[in-house]
Amino acid sequence: MSEARFCLLIIGGYGTFGGRLAQLLGDEPRLRLLVAGRSLEKADDFVADLRSPKDGAEGLGSNNLGALVQAVRFDRDGDLGEQLTRMRPHLVIDASGPFQSFGKHAYKVAEACIDLGIDYADIADSTGFVAGIGGLDAAAKAKGTFALSGLSSLPALSFAALEAMAPHFSRVDSVAAGIAPSPHVKIGLNVVRAIATYAGKKVPVLRNGRAAPGRGLIDAMRVTVAPPGVKPLRSRKFLLVDAPDLTLLPARFAGLQSTFTGVGTEPQLLQRMLSLAARLVRLRLLPSLQPFARLLQRASHAFAIGEHRGGMFVRISGVDHAGQRLSCGWHLIAEGDDGPFIPVIAVDALVRRLLTGIRPESGARPAAGELRLEDFEAAFRRFSITSGITMENEEARQPLYQRILGSAWERLPPALAALHGGGARVASGRARIERGGGLLARIVAGVIGFPPAGEDVPVTVRFAVDGDKEIWTRDFGGKIFRSIQLEGKGRDQHLLAEVFGPFRVLMALVPDGEKLRLVVRGWRFCGIPLPLFLAPGGDTYEEERDGRFHFHVEISGRLTGLVVRYTGWLVVE
Repeated sequence: MSEARFCLLIIGGYGTFGGRLAQLLGDEPRLRLLVAGRSLEKADDFVADLRSPKDGAEGLGSNNLGALVQAVRFDRDGDLGEQLTRMRPHLVIDASGPFQSFGKHAYKVAEACIDLGIDYADIADSTGFVAGIGGLDAAAKAKGTFALSGLSSLPALSFAALEAMAPHFSRVDSVAAGIAPSPHVKIGLNVVRAIATYAGKKVPVLRNGRAAPGRGLIDAMRVTVAPPGVKPLRSRKFLLVDAPDLTLLPARFAGLQSTFTGVGTEPQLLQRMLSLAARLVRLRLLPSLQPFARLLQRASHAFAIGEHRGGMFVRISGVDHAGQRLSCGWHLIAEGDDGPFIPVIAVDALVRRLLTGIRPESGARPAAGELRLEDFEAAFRRFSITSGITMENEEARQPLYQRILGSAWERLPPALAALHGGGARVASGRARIERGGGLLARIVAGVIGFPPAGEDVPVTVRFAVDGDKEIWTRDFGGKIFRSIQLEGKGRDQHLLAEVFGPFRVLMALVPDGEKLRLVVRGWRFCGIPLPLFLAPGGDTYEEERDGRFHFHVEISGRLTGLVVRYTGWLVVE
């Protein structure tokens, strides 16, 4: 590349996704960013805001931008050849949309770019639009340019995750993917309009190896998004959405039996109401939800209730190379305001690869498989975004904690891995025990069988395996109590369930440096769910100190106060 800056034109550059892309690339001094849209005034305002310091911070959104950022007017319904010739971009990114509604001349921007020898990419999520870009392949190759469509979460990121998991399989039977946005993210109107186009309408999926009509925002599956070693999102239903993956997957995996792509929004009550409205469309009581797009957007903003966290999953199942059934899942969680950057991270990665001289092959095609998972993970490190893979072989079961932790198991200190290594085993050591003095605390401790208070108490823990369960028998100086540990199922998937008599406590296993924290995420009494704010809490963790396993278990509650706290160490015999 010459000394001149690489010129990037972002159509929809001050919109929901185009604006975030401009933020991501604003630190790159080799770039000339053209923030474009129909309104030059809005583009000017966005660029001025991008250059302004945010809370005195440098970097994204600061006035210390490395890139040369300019506001320009661009009208996709105007003379595209004249506008592109005048601006002379090296690459055009279409971040406008909704791509579902572009109509008869859907590819006119891509065609104009190819005619002028300009590279093109978009973040389209429309199945028809992404699949149809291949019609421009011959023209793009003749001009030596590339045109990539769908450079977004689906299908670019989802296929990158699939390609990372696919080598473990000799045959893939089913693939499912879904996005769970944070309820506090302000969803753009174009996104809502895109979803409204297929609500209650037929969405093509695979069932039993054959094409079948799914129903948009009606068909559902329940998933718990849980990257290894991170507190999972709450279990939720994902409603079927029309995504490019549904068309692209059968070509990637011969013999594929089933497909699903979905969205799981919070609060779930609002999502159920949306699904009910989609059923009215299916019954032809409403022609479409498109006229209600703005109302739906306002409702999503008004009912921003729940954790400010979002996520994504890609799940694949089939047969491994030894002929055994295998399930594999890639999960991602983004904290706070970082999640909305994920749909444009693929474009960010593409641009930075171009700046280093790594160029996609010429031609027009969907962006599925264009980037590797490593490309995304490198970008994730700029944010509070965690992802990882869990694998489950149905015939060769791993130890309980290893199954739940997935790839995070590798981060455990040796002493913790040894204690949770599975199989029948015995560990012994010493402990200090404290007991709560309240009446209710004493009753709970008595029902469960917790040991009395004591200093330097000898302790032995015997582990027995019964199928998928582990039975822990703890002996504190002759006082014995037992609990059963197992992996949560259904809505409790990816959580550790520990049963104490009539109580079942559900915990997330979260590695934290040298510690493994057990974070309470729910509880039951005789199978009846109880309010989380009344759940037993306390600082509970395991760690390695001086080569030995140390434990710190604290059980307390709002109503009981401290029930018991026992700390100490164990060595596996």
